[in-house]
Amino acid sequence: MSITVSGQGQDRPKLREAIEELVESGFIGVQLRVNDEQGEWVGSAGVRELGQSAKPLTDGHFRTGSTTKNFVATVALMLVAEGRIGLDTPADDYLPGFGLDRRSTVRMLLQHTSGIFNHTGELYEDGTIVLGVPWQGKEWVENRFKTYQPEELVRLSLSKPARFAPGTGWSYANTNYVLARMVIEKVTGRSFAEELRRLILGPLGMTGTVAPGTSPEIPEPHNHGYYRYEDAGQERTIDVTRQNPSWVGAGGDMISTTKDLHTYFSALMGGRLLPADMLAEMRTPEATVGYGLGIFVQETDSGTVFHHNGATMGSAALMYGTPDGVRTLTAGLTWVDDAGLAIAPAFGAAQQRLVDEVFCGKLSR
Repeated sequence: MSITVSGQGQDRPKLREAIEELVESGFIGVQLRVNDEQGEWVGSAGVRELGQSAKPLTDGHFRTGSTTKNFVATVALMLVAEGRIGLDTPADDYLPGFGLDRRSTVRMLLQHTSGIFNHTGELYEDGTIVLGVPWQGKEWVENRFKTYQPEELVRLSLSKPARFAPGTGWSYANTNYVLARMVIEKVTGRSFAEELRRLILGPLGMTGTVAPGTSPEIPEPHNHGYYRYEDAGQERTIDVTRQNPSWVGAGGDMISTTKDLHTYFSALMGGRLLPADMLAEMRTPEATVGYGLGIFVQETDSGTVFHHNGATMGSAALMYGTPDGVRTLTAGLTWVDDAGLAIAPAFGAAQQRLVDEVFCGKLSR
């Protein structure tokens, strides 16, 4: 196993042990950045590519998955603060061409309370699965460079029954954020990537973050992610680092680095991006799972922690912070993905293990 650790004169053995054990649990590469009262600690474990010995990166690019949603929510709330978007305005006012339920507001999109069918598929309480766009197995592999237009994803969702009436429940749906990004683009007349640069990337000096649209490329340097699937009775594993993320769209298509995620989340939590009233709106959770507007609210033994993690094919992001933004944890992980999501238990354990150490100081042995 290749382990590299760097920092500002710090020796954080528990963090080093944690990332080593993450690789042992099935991750190919782990890059971790912790900023807190002790300073900054940066480390990595694993390898950049399967079958290779190249040392892992400590600040390489990676696909952030649903962490994208927090960026979309922040841009939307900045536009609310500018008076361009009404948080409780029907989304249909901005996107009249779809026939959206008039009861569904921008706030409901950002909080996943619109009830709209998730275009990547739904799992219902009785165990019924209703498929959306392909995102598993050989079918996804063969379509991984296909371009899906946002309008196509929305119309697919609207062709299915809503899960519930707007505002009467909570259900995580990538389509909510496809619509939210479309609202942003409609009111500004510019692409989300342009608004992201204007409002966040430029002011904060973030140079490693990309909203790629339909491009399959990922900037160098980066670790590699993989996908395992069955084809004609044989198991195959392929490199899926390059993939067109339009199948998930604004639900999870962005690329970033641990440094940029720290810069961003520290600024957001520290009140340097949103006015106080908008930050308070973002942080106000609904009762089901504690989801605010593009953010999860987690109570720990040591106080409140805000986060939005994400995962996509072979790549994931962790992004956590304290309410003042002084303490943050950001990470990028790569692995061999599969249709059964075999890495999921290790991913969940990784999140809890790192939160326990960084925010609660009680990393278990």
